[in-house]
Amino acid sequence: MGGGGGGSFDSGNKLYVGNLSWGVDNSTLENLFSEQGTVLDAKVIYDRDSGRSRGFGFVTYGSADEVNNAISNLDGVDLDGRQIRVTVAESKPREPRRY
Repeated sequence: MGGGGGGSFDSGNKLYVGNLSWGVDNSTLENLFSEQGTVLDAKVIYDRDSGRSRGFGFVTYGSADEVNNAISNLDGVDLDGRQIRVTVAESKPREPRRY
């Protein structure tokens, strides 16, 4: 996998996808979201210990237009029996560790 730096993905074009069923994987996510534009990255987040889906993921597009299309067309859509939640991903601020 790639290391840090590089920043080829603009976090402004990244979507948070929540309320995913455990059966949804990266390719399912990519297939659904590719209908709205060119998907650069689609990733379901898995629990490190159990290996099970944590019920959310991220999709990255190349443009803000694609992001807006995906939000307006896919937020609340039924995927694998659950209504998914699609919003712009918030960049996670890096807070200093407290000791």
